[in-house]
Parts: sequence; structure tokens; C-alpha cells
Amino acid sequence: MKVIQVPSLLKDIRFWIVLFFVVRLIGITNAPLETGHNWRQCFTNMVTRNMVEQGPDVRYPKADILGNSSGVIASEFPIFNYLNYWVAKFFGFQHWYGRLINLVISTLGLWYFYKTVRSLFDSKTAFNATFILTTSIWFAFSRKIMPDTFSMSLLFMGMYGGVLYIKENKLSGLFAYFILCSLGMLAKIPAIAVFSVSGLVVFVKDIPRQRRFVFALTTGLCVLLVFAWYFAWVPYLVKTYGYSLYDSKGFAEGIQEILPHLGDLAEKFYFSATHSYVATLCFVFGIYFFLKQQRSLYRYALLLVTVMLLFFILKTGAIFPTHNYYIIPFVPVIALLAGYAVSKVPNKFQALLLLIIGIEGVANQQHDFFIKPSEQYRLELEHTVDQYIPKNDLVLINGGISPQEMYYANRKGWSVENSSIKSSTYLDSLSALGAKFLILNKHKGLMELTSKQEVFKDAHYVIYSLEQPALN
Repeated sequence: MKVIQVPSLLKDIRFWIVLFFVVRLIGITNAPLETGHNWRQCFTNMVTRNMVEQGPDVRYPKADILGNSSGVIASEFPIFNYLNYWVAKFFGFQHWYGRLINLVISTLGLWYFYKTVRSLFDSKTAFNATFILTTSIWFAFSRKIMPDTFSMSLLFMGMYGGVLYIKENKLSGLFAYFILCSLGMLAKIPAIAVFSVSGLVVFVKDIPRQRRFVFALTTGLCVLLVFAWYFAWVPYLVKTYGYSLYDSKGFAEGIQEILPHLGDLAEKFYFSATHSYVATLCFVFGIYFFLKQQRSLYRYALLLVTVMLLFFILKTGAIFPTHNYYIIPFVPVIALLAGYAVSKVPNKFQALLLLIIGIEGVANQQHDFFIKPSEQYRLELEHTVDQYIPKNDLVLINGGISPQEMYYANRKGWSVENSSIKSSTYLDSLSALGAKFLILNKHKGLMELTSKQEVFKDAHYVIYSLEQPALN
């Protein structure tokens, strides 16, 4: 039996992909209670749980924080939730399934990112770029219950299928390209920024004309499906049900919102993307080397992706610079350019550079794997609520704009700010709309009410009946 030499093993990207997969299993069964983006993870789980309880109709994603409405909300195509639904269907709903699903798909995405880059550049650049991507923001977000790295991973798998069709005329590759790229962009439309480079294939004269035509047609069908969801079905849902997860800005409005956040916008590129200043420095040099190389089509591809990203930045306004995960669709480009720069360094220094980048990236994100003990009390909320509030009764809770409290209560109703709850007129108006109970999280600093009947109280929550006045 041949003994595997450690140095050879360390040069195999599969070793690092598997290693970081295992590392990211730490805390994989945690509920979404970590400080970073718990609200978005709770929302994702909320949509999934409604699929489990009410049926998996992907056309009508439903949330629990929309008062006495149907709960239908316009959002991205819920393919991520749908996969989670099937796991829950067989094993019962659990808070953490989405973490594992995302981690598995995002790990596969790294492998197909490597294979795609290797087919277009060389194995050294592919190794460096994939390692940097692994320890970038991808490291933490690939285990969050969110569709961002998930969508990009589907895209990588699909684009590698496209490469197989272009180079080897494999129809199975073309089919994978159509299905997986479509689903990747449906799961999160910013993925279209990277997908846009597929449009440049029609200009590659080395590819047979018929193959270019079929590829272009397939690319157009992918875009058509994505546009049908986001620019036809989503507006219909907004018009019919009145609720949307996101708000698109006009260009002028987007610029006005971004101007006060230019520092935050820059930070998304120089730190949030890779969590490594060394990787950022390599990225800057990578731009120089990339623009200097002779293949003009690659330069056009970089320009196209950058323009598409700028489009999304302007359309999201202040959201992009104030939410670090919006940079994820561009991080593979940053990793590619940084990896390209590292490949230009003498071989004996490349490993050292990657080691520094990896340590820096992981060290700046390790805290996201652990839950503060002070947050665990929320896991008892549903059990408490089940004892005092019937399942179908609407509730009011002081969760603000975050769906986290409502998610852990596993009830439907209104999540509002403390200031609204202080108004007896406001409470009466929601009571008239069907709200029967008020749940107060005492950690949010709101004084207990004296005008409503207290049903339950412990160290964390107070439950009041909105239908009965306080007992004298």
C-alpha cells in the first residue's frame, strides 16, 4: 500500500476543502442565535417551517410577522427552503438543518470553483484562489442558514457544466449549466453578476459556431427564468399581498443613500470580503497582473462583473454597505485575483502567504461558531408559549423589525418596537385586528404593563392577554 506523503497531501485542494468542512461542523447544531445575522437566519427558517406546516408551495413563501394577513411575502425563489423542507419532512423540523445543507452545498461549490478556474487558468491559480475563497467570508457564511454562498455554489457547479459543454460538447454539461445556474440565480439574484461572463462566450471564435449558438440560447433561457421570477412574479406578489423582503432603489436614490456610507462600502472590499488584509493586498496586485496579461476576453469579463456589481450596489442603496454578506457574489472574483497574484510569487513564498491569509481569515471569524449562554433562553420560548397561547391565536411581540422573537415563539402576528407597545391606542388597534396576546422580552428594556392582565412571567418574558384588563 502506497503511503501518502504529507507534503503531497497539502498540495491537494481536496485535503483543504475536506479539512475546512470538518472544522465548520463545530457548532453545526446551533440554533440561529449567534450575534451576526440571526434575524436573516430566523426568517429563512420561518419560511421553511411554514412549508412544513402548510405545504411546500414555492410560489408563495410565507412569513409569520405580517400580522393577520396570509403571510405571503415576495422574496427570492425558496429553493434553499425547499431542500430544507424535504429534510424536515423525513426527520422533523430542527433549527439547524439549514446550516448543514448550506455547508454541504457550499463545500461542493468550492470544489467546482476550483475545477472551473483550473480549466480556464492553471492548477496553481485554481489552488490559491480556492484556498483564499475557503477562508474568506465564505468560511462563516457557508454554515449560516442563508442562501448566499449556497446560490453561488449552485452557480459554480452549473458553470463548470458549461465549461464541459464548450470544451467537450457534453450535453450533460449543458443540462447541468441550465438547471444549476438558473437555480443559483433564482436563489439569490446577485449571482447574475458572475453569471454575466457567460455572455462573452459568443465572442470566442475558437468554439464552433453551432455550439456557441446553443450555449447562448441556453444562457438566455436561464436569464429568462430568473427575470420571470424577479420581475414578473415578485411584483405580482407585492401587488397582491403587499409585502416584500427587499426594496429596490432608483439609481439616484441609491447614490444618495450610499454617500454617507462610503467608508462602510470600502470596508466590504478591503476587509469583510476576505477578513484578511494580506489577501486584500494580493487582490490589489492581482488586478494589476490580471490587466497586464494578454487575454483581453478575461479583462472584459472582469469589467463586466464589476459593472454588474456596481449596478446591484446602486439598486440596494444603504443596504449593501451596511450588510457584509452582500459582498459574497463578488468574493470569488476577489479570491481569483488574489490567487492569481500569489501564483506570481516564487514557489517557496506562496505557501507562507496562503498560511498567513488562512490564519487571518479564520481568526477573524471563529467567534461566529459559538453561541453566548445569555442567548439560550430564547430556545424555551415556544415551550412556554404553548402552555398559554393557542397555536392559531395572533400575538404581538417586542421584537422590532427582526423576526427572531416571533420565530422562537412559533406564532404569527406583529413584531414591533417598544415605542409602539407603550401606546394603549396602538395595542387596542392591533387587538381589533385579531391580536390576542402580548409577549414582552424583558431584556429589551420595556417596563411591564399595568393595564393588561398578566398571564405568565419569568426572568425573560412576560405574557399579557390583550382581551382582558388587569386584575385589580
